[in-house]
Amino acid sequence: MSAELWDGVPLAPPDSIFKLTASYKADTNEKKVNLGVGAYRDDNNRPWVLPVVKKATKILLNDENLDHEYLPITGLPEFTAGAAKLILGPNSRGITEGRAVSVQTISGTGANHLGALFLSRFYGWNGAPKVYLSNPTWANHHAIFKNVGIEPVDYPYYDPKTIGLDFNGFIGALQAATPRSVFLLHACAHNPTGVDPTEEQWKTIASVMLEKGHYAFFDCAYQGFASGDLDRDAWAVRYFVEQGVALLVCQSFAKNAGLYGERVGALHVVAPTKEAADRVRSQLSVLQRSEISNPPSHGARLIALILNNGELFEAWKADVRTMAGRIIEMRKELRRLLTDELHTPGNWNHIVEQIGMFSFTGLNAAQSKTMVEKAHIYMTGNGRISMAGLNRQNVGYVAASLDAVVRGQLE
Repeated sequence: MSAELWDGVPLAPPDSIFKLTASYKADTNEKKVNLGVGAYRDDNNRPWVLPVVKKATKILLNDENLDHEYLPITGLPEFTAGAAKLILGPNSRGITEGRAVSVQTISGTGANHLGALFLSRFYGWNGAPKVYLSNPTWANHHAIFKNVGIEPVDYPYYDPKTIGLDFNGFIGALQAATPRSVFLLHACAHNPTGVDPTEEQWKTIASVMLEKGHYAFFDCAYQGFASGDLDRDAWAVRYFVEQGVALLVCQSFAKNAGLYGERVGALHVVAPTKEAADRVRSQLSVLQRSEISNPPSHGARLIALILNNGELFEAWKADVRTMAGRIIEMRKELRRLLTDELHTPGNWNHIVEQIGMFSFTGLNAAQSKTMVEKAHIYMTGNGRISMAGLNRQNVGYVAASLDAVVRGQLE
């Protein structure tokens, strides 16, 4: 084999989040805090296995009829049906009219990829294939769409002046885009900003998308995890389906069930007719077959049990409220410390107005870098922090460090 065979392959930079985590783990400072991790931690900074997941696991372990045969290409039927009802609503017209196509995927990332791949092959593009992504968005969105030949284009979303939603810019982009454009929308708990539209703003967004014939590519990684209410966090998706906006939904159970490593997700495409749904399902099956053949079973069986058993479902809702509630409490405490105790310059209400796992603090790149290097508080360069990394033991230290860096006194 020629020694020069792979000389032309450029060395890719490491993933920024995983690099941040590696730096945190290597840090020996006893005060270090990891606010970069996108995974829930309990008040003792430990991964939390949901009690309901432990119950469901015991049930599976004692099921003598379980085997390790292949699942259908589109996934475990009990899982995909339950997942569709969870996000679309049990009485959704998309489901009752047979227009919803559901496919089990490799978590939300796999759902995004399969949805993007399907659009790249079959969507009636009005010009060159491109997708509008919020500025900013989850970094992986850009790579996923580029990999299937769809060009990512930014639309205004976050306003650094208000540390909130640039609603006028968002609506302006919807109105200016070529008819039948594809817009990726975060269903709830926008990643990375934590800034969501209000219900009234969602209604306006849906109205403009209908008027322009745009396609909604929903990404929903945090249903229930954002507010603690599964139905509330699905409101935008359900409203769009009711209004007849053309759409698909990418769904993940990594966060709201704590099944990060099991990679449990689903893609739901709501077609205009049952006949169209049958065609969509046939092509999604072909695409899935060429990539993973059959999805993994364990995580899907756990979620299927939880979604289809009344007692387990209620227990899961309680667990979800526990996680969301702890994060909401940390938001309140961080804001209280900054505003009421430390009197940190600026308005910190955005900490409690934002929702979900992440928060945009408003720190600039230099301040974020100082937080890492001087305070050993690991966060991304855009000022984003994971609220799940805060707990009663470290929130005071984080607040004091934020105060110091804003005042230019962190050394």
